Amino acid sequence: MRMQDLYPDMRLELATKHFSAEDIIRFARRFDGQPFHIDAEAARSSLFGGLCASGWHTCALWMRSFLDFWKEECRRLEERGIAPPKLGPSPGFRDLRWLRPVYAGDDITYFVTLKASRDLSSRPGWIMNTILCEGANQSGDLVVRFESTVLEFS
Repeated sequence: MRMQDLYPDMRLELATKHFSAEDIIRFARRFDGQPFHIDAEAARSSLFGGLCASGWHTCALWMRSFLDFWKEECRRLEERGIAPPKLGPSPGFRDLRWLRPVYAGDDITYFVTLKASRDLSSRPGWIMNTILCEGANQSGDLVVRFESTVLEFS
């Protein structure tokens, strides 16, 4: 079974993640210590007007959401007697856009859409999948969007 057979152009909802002020600050202190990510008062005076998550934080939670989704999806397929595709790693991504700030208190719902699959002629049994990765806030506004490639093995 190939990903393209399971999910042709389907936008799949992965999960919804809550961004608390504490989580935003914790992540930023470790990985992106800009004032508007670690200090609510400084953030109010910034161009964002409030404490907001690092774009890398929003991407990291997309990845966590995808991995959790895929683990559950593999279990579900196996229960139905379907061998799930083996995925990973990703050779990269492109066109990453942080479209809107993710503020403390926001809930971001993450999605994945399989856009294309192609066999790799240099590696029989290997497939290169192109996926669209997105996150939208509680108002339905996209906050992050990027395209990624993911290897699939038979």
